[in-house]
Amino acid sequence: QLQLVESGGGLVQAGGSLRLSCAASALTFVWCNMGWFRQAPGKEREFVAVISRTGDRTDYVDSVKGRFTIDRDNTKRTVSLQMNNLKPEDTAVYYCAAQIGSTWSRSRTDFTSWGQGTQVTVSS
Repeated sequence: QLQLVESGGGLVQAGGSLRLSCAASALTFVWCNMGWFRQAPGKEREFVAVISRTGDRTDYVDSVKGRFTIDRDNTKRTVSLQMNNLKPEDTAVYYCAAQIGSTWSRSRTDFTSWGQGTQVTVSS
């Protein structure tokens, strides 16, 4: 089981930026597509972004396109989410997740390892 630890959350004003990071415990990281999800109070966990094993392919939910960027460093076993022009509706707990194998999916059921989450709060 790949262990994932997120960091970088916090409180920011609308229009500000945050960079989330996720560190993986094992070399199997390099074989995983990596994703970010988020869950706001009272809502289901939703897909935010995913990046392929080699970093050459990405996908984003429409609401963050042009504002968020996912990237990874396989030598450091990290994946990051740069979040710019943050909005109050981006407030949520953000989770890093791993999708092993050849599956390319936004579905949370296709992600087999999850971090504990990091809180992002955007004030208006």
